[in-house]
Amino acid sequence: MTAMFSPRHWATKLVIGAFLLMSSTGVLMFFELAQGLTVVVHQWASWILLIGAAGHIATNIRSVNRHLSARWGTVSVLVFSVILGASCFSWGAVTGPQLKRPIEKALVDAPITLVSRLSRVDPQTVAARLNAVGIDPKSELSVRELAVQHHEKVNRLLGLVFLMDEPSEP
Repeated sequence: MTAMFSPRHWATKLVIGAFLLMSSTGVLMFFELAQGLTVVVHQWASWILLIGAAGHIATNIRSVNRHLSARWGTVSVLVFSVILGASCFSWGAVTGPQLKRPIEKALVDAPITLVSRLSRVDPQTVAARLNAVGIDPKSELSVRELAVQHHEKVNRLLGLVFLMDEPSEP
């Protein structure tokens, strides 16, 4: 294996970069300041961190084994494993992530006229936004059906209804 492709060459650098990115986006998400692609970047950075960590572990396997065989290494793995397991349950609390999918599905499957009324945006404004892209806002079709019929993305149609400015397409 050439030196450039050896995990020793790139793993720690990748872990450091991914850690900085994930910690920054995580803090933004914690304080509900995440805008734009912050959440998406955070999710993808976790994969980068995993790749870097795997390379770092492979490069330093003896040291990792020594740390894990020590009492504090074993305790830390156990504690974080328990936290991970506990995080898989809601413990009776209703959380935002639990609600996101059902609310999104209800909006996407609702008639566009109902979604327009729920948006709290002036109905004429919503109608103008939809008409501008060739969609009849008086239709009783769902947002999903309109998206399929007009070859649009569901999120774009929801953005036209709920956002102040038309969302830009990447």
